[in-house]
Amino acid sequence: MRIHVVDAFTDRPFAGNPAAVCLLAEPAQPAWMQCVAMEMNLSETAFPRPVDSPDADFELRWFTPEVEVALCGHATLGSAHVLYETGAVPEDRPIRFQTLSSGVLTVHRENGLLAMDFPACPPERVDAPPGLAEALGVSPAWTGRNGQNDLLAILEDPEAVRSLTPDLAALGRIDARGVCVTATDSAYDFVSRFFGPGVGVGEDPVTGSAHCMLTPYWAERLGRTEMVGYQASSRGGEVRVSARGDRVILRGGAVTVLDGTLRVPDFRHGRLAK
Repeated sequence: MRIHVVDAFTDRPFAGNPAAVCLLAEPAQPAWMQCVAMEMNLSETAFPRPVDSPDADFELRWFTPEVEVALCGHATLGSAHVLYETGAVPEDRPIRFQTLSSGVLTVHRENGLLAMDFPACPPERVDAPPGLAEALGVSPAWTGRNGQNDLLAILEDPEAVRSLTPDLAALGRIDARGVCVTATDSAYDFVSRFFGPGVGVGEDPVTGSAHCMLTPYWAERLGRTEMVGYQASSRGGEVRVSARGDRVILRGGAVTVLDGTLRVPDFRHGRLAK
C-alpha cells in the first residue's frame, strides 16, 4: 500500500512537522497500525480509510510510536494534503474525516493553505503540578489543563519559550498527555512549544491539537479571533488560527517529502505472522 511522509505547517521540505500517511483501502487492526507507527518513528502516523457514510468521507486514526491518540492536527493536515495531491479527492471539495473520539473534522483548501475545522479545547486554570517548574527549568506565571489532559504553561518572556531546555524524563513523569509552553511574541501573536514524552514524543515540532487549546486561550487574553502562532521548535512552523466559539480553524501548508510502498507482512489476529 502507499505510504507518504508529509511536512506539515510549512511551505518547504525539512521544516514544520513530519507525519506519515498510510492510505488504507480496508480496515486494519490497531495492533498492526501501531507497528507501522513504531516503524515510521515519527510523532504521528495517520491512517485514512474511505467509508460509506452520509456524514464522512474517510475514517482517520492517528498513532504515535507508542500509543493511539484522540486528536492530531499535523497528521490530519498531512492526510488531506496527500488525498488532494494524489487525486483521491478533487481539490475543490472539502474532506470530512470521521474520528473515534473527536467527531467529524473537515478540511478544505483556502487561499493556498489547508484549513481544518477542529473542536476548541480551552484550558481551565489549575495549580502547577509538583515538579513542573523543576522539569521546565522555569516557573510558569499561569497553568491550565484541558480536556485532552494537556497542560498549558504561560511564561512572561517569549525568549524563555524559545530557549527552553526542559528535563524530558522529568516531564514524562507528570500526569499529562503533553506540556505546552507559550508566551506573547513581537513577531507573532504568540509563540509556543510542545513536549509529550509521556506518549513517546519528546518535543513535537508543530502541534495542531495544541492550538485547539492555544487559540481560545489567546483569543480571550488578546481580544482577537484571528491570530498567527509560531511553534518555536528546531524545525519551526506557523499556524494561522481563528476562534469560532466551540470550534477553531487551523490553517497551514504542507509538502510531500516521501512517496513509497509499504510492503505489508501477513498479519493475523493482532500478531505478525512468522
